Amino acid sequence: MSEVTRIQPRKIALITGGSRGLGRETAVNLAKRGIDVIITYKSNRAEADNVVQRLTEAGRQAASLQLDTADVRTFDAFVQHLPQTLSDLGADRFDFLVNNAGTSHHKAFAEVTVAELDALYDVHFKGVFFLTQKLLPLINDGGRIVNISTGLTRFTGPGSSAYASMKGAVEVLTRYLAKELGPRRIAVNTVAPGAIATDFSGGMVRDNPDLNKLVSSMTALGRAGVPEDIGPMIASLLSEENRWVNAQRIEVSGGMNI
Repeated sequence: MSEVTRIQPRKIALITGGSRGLGRETAVNLAKRGIDVIITYKSNRAEADNVVQRLTEAGRQAASLQLDTADVRTFDAFVQHLPQTLSDLGADRFDFLVNNAGTSHHKAFAEVTVAELDALYDVHFKGVFFLTQKLLPLINDGGRIVNISTGLTRFTGPGSSAYASMKGAVEVLTRYLAKELGPRRIAVNTVAPGAIATDFSGGMVRDNPDLNKLVSSMTALGRAGVPEDIGPMIASLLSEENRWVNAQRIEVSGGMNI
């Protein structure tokens, strides 16, 4: 009896903030798994183009689109343009959404201003909420959504009350999305990185030796995280092997503050 080879349908991921840091590393690792990728960037097109080139050189189809995830007024135009980008990739829908785009904030609770809290709300919660809502018709049934949170929703760090509170809201949203999108077989999870040595927060963990040493001392595995610790994990979570993981908050911190 001859063996029948089944061709798996091609998958496409959309990653917000995919031009740098954790988003870029996620894109690279999804490409390694045979996934085509669309990334968004806020302002640095050259950075985004470099990522797209890297992915295409690896043999995958890729594209980048400008998007300010803090400005919900732009979402309708983005969603209207996305089908053309998908068509260029040979598809009419996509499979994986990674809500990764974000900004940092460090200020004592007593000093946080209304404008600062509003800005965090716009990008970290309001933006995630309404972008996901508007993208739902373009996500394939059986797809996956990953929302990026932070270890700071479990443990506390001075000056992170506003930032962590918004991420806490995203973690609650994740569970509700998992429940409501269950009939479409769309799994929704939260990934919560610990302190990572990237350019996030001005590169403070990466470039400040004293802070890096402090983070390492607080981490069971004895070092600060790097993007290469997170991207492969997210790519794995989106794989078929993890299809039964749903409504979970998965911390990827090397064991910080345990």
